[in-house]
Amino acid sequence: MANDIAEKQLNYFTETLATEVSQFMAQLDKSKIYQAADLILNAKQQGGRVHITGIGKPSHVSHYTAALFSSTGTPSYFLDATEALHGSAGQVMSGDIVIAVSNSGETQELQRTVEALKKLGVTLIAVTGGASSWLAENTDLTLFAGVEQEGDSFNKPPRASVVVEILILQALSIVLQEKNRLNLKQYHLWHPGGALGESLERE
Repeated sequence: MANDIAEKQLNYFTETLATEVSQFMAQLDKSKIYQAADLILNAKQQGGRVHITGIGKPSHVSHYTAALFSSTGTPSYFLDATEALHGSAGQVMSGDIVIAVSNSGETQELQRTVEALKKLGVTLIAVTGGASSWLAENTDLTLFAGVEQEGDSFNKPPRASVVVEILILQALSIVLQEKNRLNLKQYHLWHPGGALGESLERE
């Protein structure tokens, strides 16, 4: 019986995820991605840096995205949203870019962090499923990353929403990579080890 329920839920998850991702990609606002890339590149030209932050599961998305951006030509830093209120905001300077990730856009802890960061003179980019949320209304640019169904019987744990957050940030990373004119030789300098490094040596 338990296996039957699990199989039913797994099928529901795979079907829901396929639907949500398909719908999300179909409505992806590419113009907003280009705007975000331009904000980042303009800041970079002026010596500004990129920081990515979030609370809960979005903090893991932020960790991954900072690593991805850094490895593809846009040095980026994870900013712990909680620690930012206790001194870590010192890593952020006027002219920097901060990308804030939140599914709801209403997370109170992140609101306090954003309010503190705004006083530092940064440009804020929201990645959120809340198109009319507090976060969307209190940042300079919003990249919509929302779903209707997460993919399980609770519809609460972040599942599909995490996927689309990563997808839109990956899309942004691709635009930045191409605008930075990253080539394989440069890429190899940052990836000398492992199977990836070995494959690049054969290029």
